[in-house]
Amino acid sequence: MRIIPIASGKGGVGKSLVSANLAVSFAQAGQRVILVDLDLGASNLHLVIGHHSPQMGIGTFLNNTKSKFADVIADTDIRGLRFIPGDNEIPGTANLTVNQRKTLVRQLLALKDDADILILDLGAGTHQSILDFFLLSNQGIIVSAPAVTAVLNAYVFLKNTVFRLMFSTCAKGSPARAYLEQKRKDGAGHHKLYIPKMLPEIRKIDPESYKKFKERLDEIHPRLIMNMVEDPKGADVAMKIRRSCEEYLDLKLEHMGVIYRDTLQDTALASRLPITLYKPQSLLSQAIYRIADKILESPQDEYTPDDKQIDDSFQEAEMEAEIDFDSKMGYVEDLLHSGAMSHSDLIETVKSQQLEISKLKKENNFIKLKLTRALQQGFKV
Repeated sequence: MRIIPIASGKGGVGKSLVSANLAVSFAQAGQRVILVDLDLGASNLHLVIGHHSPQMGIGTFLNNTKSKFADVIADTDIRGLRFIPGDNEIPGTANLTVNQRKTLVRQLLALKDDADILILDLGAGTHQSILDFFLLSNQGIIVSAPAVTAVLNAYVFLKNTVFRLMFSTCAKGSPARAYLEQKRKDGAGHHKLYIPKMLPEIRKIDPESYKKFKERLDEIHPRLIMNMVEDPKGADVAMKIRRSCEEYLDLKLEHMGVIYRDTLQDTALASRLPITLYKPQSLLSQAIYRIADKILESPQDEYTPDDKQIDDSFQEAEMEAEIDFDSKMGYVEDLLHSGAMSHSDLIETVKSQQLEISKLKKENNFIKLKLTRALQQGFKV
């Protein structure tokens, strides 16, 4: 069973859209798919796939000792796709205890004979349970948008994932764990800790823990999807995440592709249909299908891409972004000439884009201000 956790550093980047439509794409390709809503406390994935309001979910199972996990697995109207709802009506579901998390992981892994693909739609942020679910696979997907805050939070998520991996592989009582705990007590937050600088120290004081962590780190290769892109320049920010991961985390990041923003998605959501069913020929749907094909064609967890394969994945994504943008512009022209889009519609579209640009500029200025203050404080120290 191929496990595909899908996460984001922040909300609002279309993570659930990607999860739901990839699930549909895999099911249409003949795979047995189970889609799991693990965005506990804000569970609304059923709306994206057009599933009726669930009567039972993960919260029901975890809070009712008499319930069976099979009872929360629901069939959908999409052949080959089953769905496990989350729960946002049972207090405390978003903050799983250690035992609840272990129970849920055990139940999910037990589905290996019933599914070819298990998609985990995770909550936004870096809660410990989210990081643990993300690390259930070596090929977790991080979804980001081109906005500065989204890119920054995607990197922070991956950074927290690496540190979570480090703590879990360094046993309690080991010299390496003591070193990490001391770093934390000294007040050196994750933003000041760089894996390439820490590894030589850990190797010196605790060779066994170093070996375990390095072997585990070399096994994982997260995958990036850039969503809600407006133009090819927006797609270029993927390289910033890649460079930061390689320089500061010693982590290889593979690029799965770019998805352009499409207003049809809002219409599809209002119609309670995934965009891949509502408009399979749309630019957004075609991008989803392309990413799904790449995933299906790649080996599973034992696969570790080399530098050339990673370079190729970024070059391919860049080329796809250019082609899709040309198609997007041609589509707008066709709508104008056919009369399906009036000039007033075009004006409204431009206005909305200007508002988005203004918002991004404000976010960029805010980040610059924070960086300037941080640098000033650093110089004072």
